[in-house]
Amino acid sequence: MAGSTYDVIIIGSGPGGGTMAWRLAQTGKRVLLLERGGYLPRERANWDSQAVFNDARYQAPETWHGADGRTFHPGLHYFVGGNSKVYGAVLLRLREKDFGEIQHPDGVSPAWPVGYDVFEPYYQAAETLYHVHGLRGEDPTEPPASGPYAYPPVSHEPRIQTLFDDLKREGHHPFHLPVGVLLDEEDGKALPHSPCIRCDAFDGYPCATNGKADSQIICVDPALQAHPNLTMWTGAYVERLITDLRGGAVTGVELTRGEERLTVSGDIVVVACGALSSALLMLRSANDAHPNGLANGSGQVGRNYMRHNNSTVLAISRTPNPTRFQKTLGLNDFYFGADDWDYPLGHIQMVGKSDGTQIKGEGLPGILQWFPDQPFDWIARHSLDFWLTSEDLPKPENRIYYDGDRVVLDLHEGNMEGHHRLRRKLSGLCDAMDLHPHLFDRKLYLGKDIPIGGTAHQAGTIRFGDDPATSVLDLTCKAHQLDNLYVTDASFFPSIGAVNPTLTIIANALRVADHIIGRLG
Repeated sequence: MAGSTYDVIIIGSGPGGGTMAWRLAQTGKRVLLLERGGYLPRERANWDSQAVFNDARYQAPETWHGADGRTFHPGLHYFVGGNSKVYGAVLLRLREKDFGEIQHPDGVSPAWPVGYDVFEPYYQAAETLYHVHGLRGEDPTEPPASGPYAYPPVSHEPRIQTLFDDLKREGHHPFHLPVGVLLDEEDGKALPHSPCIRCDAFDGYPCATNGKADSQIICVDPALQAHPNLTMWTGAYVERLITDLRGGAVTGVELTRGEERLTVSGDIVVVACGALSSALLMLRSANDAHPNGLANGSGQVGRNYMRHNNSTVLAISRTPNPTRFQKTLGLNDFYFGADDWDYPLGHIQMVGKSDGTQIKGEGLPGILQWFPDQPFDWIARHSLDFWLTSEDLPKPENRIYYDGDRVVLDLHEGNMEGHHRLRRKLSGLCDAMDLHPHLFDRKLYLGKDIPIGGTAHQAGTIRFGDDPATSVLDLTCKAHQLDNLYVTDASFFPSIGAVNPTLTIIANALRVADHIIGRLG
């Protein structure tokens, strides 16, 4: 539109927005990146488990409501880089079958309107961009790839290597997790120049050495340094999007920045605030042409919220586990089913190593019952920690919305049978891995109020599809009802599979960026 200040405005600097900004900045076009937070401070507390987990030092200080009226604090992080500042940096592709329809006991995981083949080249580019260290060929569920990983896998420390070998001996297929990390190592030790130092404060923590491949480190800061046509405003909270009278295009982005209220405009607007916050922005932007929320002619904005059925469990090793960087091993042998179950169970991966402070903060009475004479630090020295992920199904009643000024997240747990079976499978493997068979839940890692407060892996809410009656976005992630509005966080997912969603967000941002570049000319 004539007289626009910017060619593109991007709202949100996480993997969806930061990657988009990095790509579009290379075009020379005028790009404005808006981030409601500032830079996450680099401080000793970055590595302090009491501060990070027990005190939730970096979590957004917001209070939301469940549909039953109870309050909770969502596990959101408002910083340059978004939630990727504290993510575990496991960057897995959705399996090829995840793009098709999959039957579960509680319903159907719907097919995507495009196939894996559309995403594959962007997955390959995303893995290289985000320094993904991995190894093709170990995981039998791995989808086809057009090339190897650009970086070698992160090596297992001795106790995890033993775990790997034990699983192989039992006929399983453990694999090196693909991890986005700026690591140069030799013989299992970080080299002197390596930003990552293989410490025990990686998964769930901010990285004080800038060794984690997050959106700020990989995309935002390098793009700002290299391209003066890219501008970023921090502390910029977008209150609403303004449209023309007919509601066919966004004409203004209304925001507050400190004490200032501003309206900026751009030819194209990209929303990438995260599945929950992006939906809220759309709902806040209702007007006469869009009375139920911007782009909400289908009534689907805010609905079909998914967040995976996640759990983090602690097992006690019969031998000590001095591992520091524990997040190197995954197992997908039960991803699509098992010999005693025809439906998908899900994915198992290692999670960050727990310490005595975390275990004490968890308040796990079961551990004291089983090991009454052992202090928390002893339990931590013998712990092995696992993250279990099963697919959550998109249900229209699982949604985020406003009730007056209150944010309400209406969430009904479902499709849990496969997840319970996955846990039992892991428990059954414990003997072969020299572990005590009882698994203990670590709830602090996911957020203190589960399942509603655990917003890790948030997706859905603004899904894409062919039919404007049942989806919000078209196949390019442009809103069906608006000519210049795109969404590039995990809102667009029609289903979520059972692997970490971030690589798919990054790949999709690169895919949509190519489309936008074609429009910009």
